Amino acid sequence: MNKLLIVLIAVFLILAISFIYLNQSQRTVKISPMKNEFGYYDISSAELNDMLSKKDFLLVDVHMPEQKHINGTDIFIPYDELSSNLNKLPTDKNAKIVLYCRSGAMSGVASKNLVSKGYTNIYNLKNGLNEWKSLGYPL
Repeated sequence: MNKLLIVLIAVFLILAISFIYLNQSQRTVKISPMKNEFGYYDISSAELNDMLSKKDFLLVDVHMPEQKHINGTDIFIPYDELSSNLNKLPTDKNAKIVLYCRSGAMSGVASKNLVSKGYTNIYNLKNGLNEWKSLGYPL
């Protein structure tokens, strides 16, 4: 009886450890499925970090004055000069574009601006570089 109990406990532990391991390895950050009321997606630093691991977007720093950039930043365009620099953005208005600034305020304005110009796949780093740095992500 003692041997059977030991075998059952061992099987239970193996199954529990396997279940925990499989759950951990399948855990990924999900991008918010809904656009906000302004027509763009707000994302967190964790979501952007996950997106950067399989980068398929243009990453734009719009903070004024220019600041240190997140690794992987493609271009710097001040938020208030975005309209006059549309030629630096993809011509496909469905292309994925991620904007960020220091706190999320300027990139929010820039995101609204791009949506008003017909861009449909805009992402805003909602808490900006402040959150990015506080979480220890690289610059």
